[in-house]
Amino acid sequence: ESAPGDLQSPLTSESINGTDEDRVPPGTPQHTEARAEPSQNALPLSHSSSSISKHWEAELAALKGNNAKLTAALLESTANVKQWKQQLAAYQEEAERLHKRVTELECVSGQTTVIKSQKTELNRTIEELEMALKAKEEELESLKLEVENADELRFQKDTLTHRLKDTESKNQTLEVQLSDLQQRLKSTQLEREAYQKNLRSLLELLDSKIFELTELRDTLAKLIEGS
Repeated sequence: ESAPGDLQSPLTSESINGTDEDRVPPGTPQHTEARAEPSQNALPLSHSSSSISKHWEAELAALKGNNAKLTAALLESTANVKQWKQQLAAYQEEAERLHKRVTELECVSGQTTVIKSQKTELNRTIEELEMALKAKEEELESLKLEVENADELRFQKDTLTHRLKDTESKNQTLEVQLSDLQQRLKSTQLEREAYQKNLRSLLELLDSKIFELTELRDTLAKLIEGS
């Protein structure tokens, strides 16, 4: 009779900590520093989302493998339980028959050496059968515990599957938020570049006007001195 193999313990799930949204510092004085900021903030969030998803996929794959082994063990255990119940019933019938045989032999010839020897042998056989029955009952109790553990493993599998789906949904939401943030940052940078370009143009125009006013002032001063 083959006994089911040891079952592997299920992988424990780890809690998932979300990451805060990256903030874009306002009023950056230089353009190059503003352009470097989004790439430094975006990469960790994307990498963290991918790592969490891969981690839960690996845990789910391991749990599926354990569940397949457990299912095979349960099928074998169920077949063994049925066979052991039949053997238990046969042992009980044999024990009753042997007890009756002892009684019959004692009634026919109570004092002969042969009868005593047979009685001793029968009693020893009965004791062996009772020990075998006890061992089978213990095996049945062990199988019941394994079935209960299987139900617990199924519950853990369903829980992990639900958490994995929830994590994937959160990751998708974070990716959408990250994409929107990157678009907004890009738009802000374009606006800032346009503003800086206009500002430079105004400064150049202002410098030109100041230069013209300076020349005009010098010319007026010379005219005043000449008059």
